[in-house]
Amino acid sequence: MGEKKSNKGRIISRIVLIIYLCVLVRLIIFKYPIPVLRGIMDEWELSNAKAGVATANLTLFKTIRMYIRYYDRINGFDNLFGNVLAFMPLGVLIPVSFPGIDRLWIVLLYSFWLSLCIELFQLVSHFGVFDVDDILLNTLGGVLGFLVFWVVRLVYRKVRKEK
Repeated sequence: MGEKKSNKGRIISRIVLIIYLCVLVRLIIFKYPIPVLRGIMDEWELSNAKAGVATANLTLFKTIRMYIRYYDRINGFDNLFGNVLAFMPLGVLIPVSFPGIDRLWIVLLYSFWLSLCIELFQLVSHFGVFDVDDILLNTLGGVLGFLVFWVVRLVYRKVRKEK
């Protein structure tokens, strides 16, 4: 019975993970209205992808410093913490959905990889702007989510042990 219950829980957590990833892609990549996205696609050429490199932020902490410096004018708080918060569920859902993947470095790599893929897609598609600071903040969010998972699991095991 316990194995059936844990399998059902894993299936549910994997479904939640898939839904989360779909929502994340919708919020980050397809954030503009459909007509705007259609216009970007209609005007897209390979030379546009090359031009995307010119607008990309390849300097670590450049955007973060700008958000901190101008926090009162450009929604710096929302941008900084939004990137972190957006990836925190990933750090929880990976080890919950796949119990064998419960190491910090693995979650760090998955968070980094997903963020890098999103940023590269934005670079090539022009559905956003490539920013290394986003990769850093997103990866940090995944790591913080894993740390929350780890603490909750530790407390849960301790409480279970005391019963």
